[in-house]
This record gives sequence, C-alpha cells and structure tokens, in this order.
Amino acid sequence: MKCAIYGAGSLGTVLGAYMTKNGAEVELINRNKEHVAALREKGATIKGTVEMNVPVNAITPDEMSGKYDVFFLMTKQLFNKEVVTMLKDYLTEDGVIVTLQNGIPEPGIAEIVGKNHTMGCTVEWGATLSAPGECILTSDPDSLSFHMGKMEGITDAQFNLVKGLLEKMCPVHFEENLLGARWSKLLINATFSGLGTVVGGVFGDVSEGKDVKPIAVRCMKECIDVGHAAGEEFAPVQGKDITKLFYYKNGLKRAFAILLLPIAMKKHRAIEPSMLQDLKKGKPCEIDAINGVVCEWGRKCGIPTPVNDRIVEVIKKEQSGELKLEHSNIRLFDDLIK
Repeated sequence: MKCAIYGAGSLGTVLGAYMTKNGAEVELINRNKEHVAALREKGATIKGTVEMNVPVNAITPDEMSGKYDVFFLMTKQLFNKEVVTMLKDYLTEDGVIVTLQNGIPEPGIAEIVGKNHTMGCTVEWGATLSAPGECILTSDPDSLSFHMGKMEGITDAQFNLVKGLLEKMCPVHFEENLLGARWSKLLINATFSGLGTVVGGVFGDVSEGKDVKPIAVRCMKECIDVGHAAGEEFAPVQGKDITKLFYYKNGLKRAFAILLLPIAMKKHRAIEPSMLQDLKKGKPCEIDAINGVVCEWGRKCGIPTPVNDRIVEVIKKEQSGELKLEHSNIRLFDDLIK
C-alpha cells in the first residue's frame, strides 16, 4: 500500500508526523523545496500543544513515482483542476483522493477522477507552519478529530483503509451526510477564519472580541440560512448541533449565541486562519472557496449574505494591500449591525 499527503504544509506536516510516528508509511509531498529539505534533514518538528520530532519521508512533486492507493489532498482549492488532473495519472485502479480542503471540493474532484475515487474529510483542528520543517499545533490534543464521508461507489475496503490511516493521529467519525459535514465546517471557517483574517488575528479574537462577536453570529446565521435554502442538513460538529446552539430568530437567542461563542471555541482559540497565514506570506488566499461559497449559494437561493459579502470584500482589499491586517477593520462592518 502506497499513500501520500499532497500539499504537506502546516496541517499536512502535522498529520504526516503523527501517521509516521504511529507506524504508517506515508510520503509528504510539497513544492516548497526549503520545507522538504528541512523535513529530510531534521524531521518534522511539532510544537505548541504537543512536542515531538519525527523523521519523515518528504519529496517534491517531480520526485513522485509509481502508483498511489491514497492521496490526502491538502493544497489550496485554487489549484484543484491542475493538481487533481495530475494526480489522476498516479492513482491505482482502486486508488482514492481524500480531500481535506476547505469549502465544498468533492463535486469538482469527482468530475475529474470519478465519484468512486473521491472521499471527503473535514479537519477539526488547526496548525501553523512556523518555519521550514516546523509546525505549531494550535488545538488541544483532546479536541483533535476527523469527520469523513464518501461519495457513491467508494467501497468499504477503500473507506476502512483511509479511516485506519487517519486514526494514526486521532478519532475518525463517519459522516453519512458528507455535504452536511462540509456545510458545518464551511460555517466555522467562514466565521472564524473569515473574520479572524479580517482582524488579523486568531480564532479567539473572533470568539472573545466584544466588537467582533455580534458580526460572528450574524455570519453564522447567514451560513445556516443559505445552507437550509440549498436543502442541506448541517451535521453535528464534535457531537454538537451548531444550528441549535447558534441559530437565532430573536434578540434573546442572539444574545445567548454571543455568550456561547468563547465557550464553544475555547479549545481552538489559538488557531491562526490559513487565509491569514497566506496573506502574511504574500500569497493569494482561498477566500472564494470559503466565504465566497456562502455568497455564491446565497445568490443561487435568493438569500442575502451582507456579512459574508463584506468579509470577501475586506479580505480581497487586504490581499491587494489596500487594507492592513489589523483589528480596526471590524469597524467596516458597523453599518451592518445598526
């Protein structure tokens, strides 16, 4: 059996370290030659809520050879058409691409490789790449989990193979409602990654910021309204029904949702949004695959998404250099909550 993590950046390096440490043979593939060189020379160093150093097998894409049974896809969705088309030629006859990306990437991947080669997985933890070969795990170890689903045609053998590999790191929960799990993760990313990037901070700056929390619950409500209009049922997140916890139709329930935010995100408060990490490095971020998806489906379903629209607008201005990555950007939402 041959497997690889394609796009082994922050999350992929942490996953690869855990998998390797616990007995799985996995290649960590990344285009960043400096990162790959550091992994080869020093191993994967994981800090933060855990401390470990693990020798790993790291290569660049041009060093790939043979056929793979499993690809864990962790690149940005911006490059999916190009990357997935390339990976298709490296799949075994019953090989699978498991996307751990943000947004709702499975349909697009299935168009290229087929539903019988496509699986989806949501990542319920966060990490930051601090230096070549070094990552900071920003979620508590007891809060780590994956929620995984499969598309039509995936066999039990394929599913169990992937599940066993991911369990080298943390618990894996089967999601019969894969798109519902995706919408739940999209809600979290749109809110905490989106607004975290707006204010240039971490998830805790969103869940605990007095001036950010009212915008956050509005963002969540928009996501839920759009998802329901699209006919999706949101899947539980780590056993919690987020729609019951955070959806509101009156001021009292809205106030409760605001009070609940810091409690719900306590174990993940140190996560730095991947979009913010990209902007700090001068890279384009995947805003169109996160909040942009909410806006797109809102237009399709006739549901207004003013908060998500504004998040997209602000982050694109941050990306172009028109706005700095600073907390005061939350003032640009004042007109939406009056």
